[in-house]
Amino acid sequence: MYVDSHCHLDFPDLIAREDEVIAAMHAAAVRHALCVSVKLEDFPRVLALAGRHPGLYASVGVHPDNDDCEEPDEARLVALADHPKVIAIGETGLDYHWQKDAPEWQRERFRTHIRAARRAGKPLIIHTREAAADTLRLMREERAEEAGGVMHCFTESQEVADAALALGFYISFSGIVTFKNARALKEVATRVPLDRLLIETDAPYLAPVPHRGRTNEPAYVVHVAEEIARLRGETLERIAQASTDNFFRLFRHAHPH
Repeated sequence: MYVDSHCHLDFPDLIAREDEVIAAMHAAAVRHALCVSVKLEDFPRVLALAGRHPGLYASVGVHPDNDDCEEPDEARLVALADHPKVIAIGETGLDYHWQKDAPEWQRERFRTHIRAARRAGKPLIIHTREAAADTLRLMREERAEEAGGVMHCFTESQEVADAALALGFYISFSGIVTFKNARALKEVATRVPLDRLLIETDAPYLAPVPHRGRTNEPAYVVHVAEEIARLRGETLERIAQASTDNFFRLFRHAHPH
């Protein structure tokens, strides 16, 4: 059994094929997936989608790139997280790739999410891009380790991975780990402790080899597991079992069926 620990099934190119995507996911033995929120305006759609399928879960949060949307406050995030299908806060974090001025509003939003996660008792889903130093600094300043969580779609260095692991966080690998030019990331994937490793698609983005360039979907998370097994010299079954066990250990409000 596999778990896709991060996807966006409510996005138009996937929700339009909802039944087909879910059927393909189950056919590939992907029994569970976490549908991640990126805007409060879209959260009702994410929650409704999770409610239609026993193996789907939801998160609540606002992506750091989104500046044209409702700004979350701590109390609202905590209130929205108080639902049995909501198992995480996020996705949140810092992204300086598009926000070249490294805006203070982005850092304040990240702090808000960390505080909400600590209050709600639910783990964080953290996105970081070209902002690792600030991401780790804010995690430490806001005591993110009290909430726990995952560094999703990890693409950073071993040093960043080690710092996140020291805070008790998990490391999640996406289809990027299957790309030929991702040599440094492949090395990180061999060194993350097996009991802290998650797999994801980030669908509809970043489809793994052999589907690279297509619309990604949860069924393809199997290819991420296959590559990690190859890199680590492990059996596919062991990677599948470990990443599934890790998911339910971290996201303790989710329940395997």
